[in-house]
Amino acid sequence: MSYEEKGQWVYLAVIAIGYGVYLVLVLGQAGTTPLAEVDYQPILLWTVGAAIVGSIFGRIAIEIIGPSESRNEDVRDRDIGRFGEYVAGIVLGIGMVVPFILALVEAEHFWIANAMYLVFVAQGLTGAVIKLIAYRRGF
Repeated sequence: MSYEEKGQWVYLAVIAIGYGVYLVLVLGQAGTTPLAEVDYQPILLWTVGAAIVGSIFGRIAIEIIGPSESRNEDVRDRDIGRFGEYVAGIVLGIGMVVPFILALVEAEHFWIANAMYLVFVAQGLTGAVIKLIAYRRGF
């Protein structure tokens, strides 16, 4: 498994776990409070920050456990990266229509922020999955 492919596995896991933790914390805090009144900002910032740190440490841990033969990116890695980012960019572009519409109808900030976060998660998951499929099955 190449260095880049290992990195995509770590990225996929961190995104999924990070968003799952965010949902559990926000929904757990809701209780009897209306969802839009939950103090979501600190939870969002901490989970995003933890995901960044988790991604860094995850990548380091994966390399310690099973070092890659080379960390140099080859043509195949660049093509797969480009293709995955292209598809993920389409998901991001289409998905951002929802928070834009929410902003236009002056929805609560909670809904706008959470729609944006969900779109970013969908974009990251899509890109990682597309890249991993390309690594396993080819173009």
